[in-house]
Amino acid sequence: MEREDILLTMQHDVARTLQKPPEKRHWGMLIDTRKCVGCHACTIGCIAEYKLPPGVVYRPVIDRESGQFPAVKRSFLPRPCFHCEHPSCVSVCPVGATKKEADGIVSMDYQKCIGCRSCISNCPYGARTFDSGAYYTEGTPAVQVYEKMGFYEYGKRWNRDSKHGDVVGSARKCHFCSSRIQKGLLPICVSSCIGRATYFGDLNDNQSLICQTMAANQVYRLKEESGNSPQVYYI
Repeated sequence: MEREDILLTMQHDVARTLQKPPEKRHWGMLIDTRKCVGCHACTIGCIAEYKLPPGVVYRPVIDRESGQFPAVKRSFLPRPCFHCEHPSCVSVCPVGATKKEADGIVSMDYQKCIGCRSCISNCPYGARTFDSGAYYTEGTPAVQVYEKMGFYEYGKRWNRDSKHGDVVGSARKCHFCSSRIQKGLLPICVSSCIGRATYFGDLNDNQSLICQTMAANQVYRLKEESGNSPQVYYI
């Protein structure tokens, strides 16, 4: 029999999890670096989905080269926000603009953020960046309309059409595409991955594809010594 695409399997998993109350969910991610080909489709998809400006990146892919010629090897490490169980970015925020949600997602409140960047300095994974209000098409005859378009994060439409837009001057980060999740969709980095290298789902659901894949492989987490307990795992 033809196997179901894992994207459909994970989307079914998300739909099942949404039937549970938020406090019973535990969203997490698994990245199989053996499948990642360094195409950066996840990075580009994320930029397009959220109209991310210069300097703001939610899903970078670290390109590493090792060995000596002719035995040289390249490897790729996608690095979203790790939505830690004990996020060091939350405790240092002086205004409570960043918090840990009941479903495990670490979120930002742009209306509270004062742009002090303490969270950026205290994230051991470099997963936060700052929105300075720049546009890619600055210095050209006209700033392009698509850079000023609204976008959805945390279930709300946000404005960035001026230097005083809703999110300008705020720290920004990956949020596991929480707006998409609430509609039963997968994070954009998951659905855009050509190698199906990224798994997403409820870590409390042993029947989910992400949990089954983790159980069948040796997984690891980055910088576990930090004590943050990241909820993004790697193979």
